[in-house]
Amino acid sequence: MAGERKVRSVYVIGLTGNVATGKSTVAAMLDHLGAEVIDADLLAHDVMRAGTAVHRGIVERFGPGVLAPDGEIDRRALGGIVFRDPEALGDLERLVHPAVVEETLRILAETRRAVAVVEAIKLLEANMHRHCDAIWVVTSPRRLQLERMVRTRGLTPAQAALRIDAQPPQEEKVARADVVIDNARHLAVTWRQVLRGWNAIPGARRASIRAEWAPCAAQPAP
Repeated sequence: MAGERKVRSVYVIGLTGNVATGKSTVAAMLDHLGAEVIDADLLAHDVMRAGTAVHRGIVERFGPGVLAPDGEIDRRALGGIVFRDPEALGDLERLVHPAVVEETLRILAETRRAVAVVEAIKLLEANMHRHCDAIWVVTSPRRLQLERMVRTRGLTPAQAALRIDAQPPQEEKVARADVVIDNARHLAVTWRQVLRGWNAIPGARRASIRAEWAPCAAQPAP
């Protein structure tokens, strides 16, 4: 279902899913299997740093109230604005997405790995899927999303619900997926799904379906 690729030397997985569904956990598993993982959220941090054109655009659009004392963007303050206002969120995405896509393509062009993963919550909205061979979507029930956001991000249940409800329904992403990873159960179950998807990638070094996901492996919270 992914669109035409621009990077031909590497098989590109576009990994997406709504907030706190477990994208980073699946990305860690793919990294363990040998993929190059590109975290679009980390790239967004970089392109928003003080001194960049994106930083200037954000301050012009949202005002100095979104700045931390050190002059960097206060992401929590900015989130408090955009997650309550769909128009503001759209303006922010138009400022940030092009720069993130440009940096993603630069990294893809330089990788020496056979498989790369672009982990991006806005993969489809930013049209990054056009540069991917396949779209993988991670899903989880809303109750688990809420639980994870409160536990790992220090948000109140109301703040977590606001961020979840600001996103399109998970079903919209699932409808465009080539692979769906259900991350609602034990990580061993998630790992088996990832292994099956990995072994179906043309040119990827096959992994044993009996391989175990080591709980001690370095990985983010689900």
